[in-house]
Order: sequence, then C-alpha cells, then structure tokens
Amino acid sequence: QVQLVESGGGLVQAGGSLRLSCAASGRTFSMFGMGWFRQAPGKEREFVAAISWSGSSTRYADSVKGRFTISRDNAKNTVYLQMNSLKPEDTAAYYCAADSRAWRNTIVVDTFEFASWGQGTQVTVSS
Repeated sequence: QVQLVESGGGLVQAGGSLRLSCAASGRTFSMFGMGWFRQAPGKEREFVAAISWSGSSTRYADSVKGRFTISRDNAKNTVYLQMNSLKPEDTAAYYCAADSRAWRNTIVVDTFEFASWGQGTQVTVSS
C-alpha cells in the first residue's frame, strides 16, 4: 500500500489560491491513479479531481472545473492540487487517495475505488 501525507492547507480569502501537495511513500506511486476528495462538516466526502497513473488524463468535479488543476510528479512521488479563485463553499478537509488498482486505463471517482488515504489537510475560505 501507498502511504500518503497531505500538506498546503490553510486560511485564505475568497478569490485567493492555495496549492495542496500529497507526498507518497513507496516505489509504487507511479503505478496508481490518484485522486483528491473533500469533506465539509456534516457532509459526505465528495470527489474533487483525479489523475491517471501516467498523468496523461485528468477529471474534475463540475464545481471545481476551470478553477482547480491536478498534477503529479512521479519522480517526486507527489500529487498536487492547485486551487484558484477559491470560494467559501470550497471550505473542507481535503484528502488525497490512491486508486486500489494499478495501471488502470480509466479514471475512477468513487471513494470505494481508492484503497489508500491521507489524513487530510484543512482548507478554509473566508468571504
């Protein structure tokens, strides 16, 4: 399994930007698609963005499309989430996760498809 540690969260004003990082341990990072999810208090965890194991394909939730960008650096075992034009409704704990299947040809977005999860990093956007 891949161990994941998120960083980069914080407090930002509406319209601002943050970049989240997710560092993975283990030499198998490049074999797995990666995803970012978020969970606000009292709400279910929801899909934000995902990237294929090669980095050639990405997918976004409609709510963040055009504002967030997911990327990965397999040499650094790290996946990133660049968040621009942040809104108060983006406030949540953000989690990165690794696909349960290596070398998957499609991008998955359901939480049950992901086997490894980080501890989360809090993002708070003030109005």
